[in-house]
Amino acid sequence: MTREAIIRNLLESLGEDPNREGLRDTPKRVSKAWAEWTSGYELEAASVLKCFEDGGEKYDEMLWERNLPFYSHCEHHLAPFFGTITIAYIPNGRVAGLSKFKRVADIFAKRLQVQERLTVQIADAIQKNLKPRGCGVIVRARHLCMESRGVACQGQETLSAALRGNFKTSAKVREEFLTLAR
Repeated sequence: MTREAIIRNLLESLGEDPNREGLRDTPKRVSKAWAEWTSGYELEAASVLKCFEDGGEKYDEMLWERNLPFYSHCEHHLAPFFGTITIAYIPNGRVAGLSKFKRVADIFAKRLQVQERLTVQIADAIQKNLKPRGCGVIVRARHLCMESRGVACQGQETLSAALRGNFKTSAKVREEFLTLAR
C-alpha cells in the first residue's frame, strides 16, 4: 500500500471525504511532507561531519554552536516536537566546519525520535567522528503530544543533555559548559 493510499484511508477513518476539494491533494502533500520529515534515515553523520586539521592544531578552548533550531516527530504519537540544540566541544587538533553541527542534528532529528535518543545520537556522532577532547549537547524542546493532548501543558520545555570525554570527567569543563549553556 502506498503512503498516499494510507493517508486516504486515514482521512476516511476520521470521517472525512478524501475526494472533497480541500482534501483532494492532501494524501500527496502529506506523503511528500513525511518523506522530508524522515529524510534523516538516508544519511549518516560521518558523511557531513567534515573536519579540518588546519586551524585547529593549537586551539584548545571550548567552541560553541548555540540555539540551533530543530524539528522532529516523536515515535510514540507521530506528533511534532521542536526546539533548539546547543553543542560545544573542545578540539583535539581538528575542528569541524561551522555548518556541520546543524547538519548532524538534522540527520537525527529527521527520524522518528525520542528526545533522549536524539541528544545521545548527536553527542556520540560528534565524539566518534571529530574525536574532540570532549563534547556536550543540550536539547530544549516542546512536545506537541504533551501540549495538545493528555495533560495539555502548553509551553512546557523539556531539557536533555549528553556529555562526552572531558565534559563528563572534568568538573571544571562540565561547569563551564553548563554555565554558558544557560
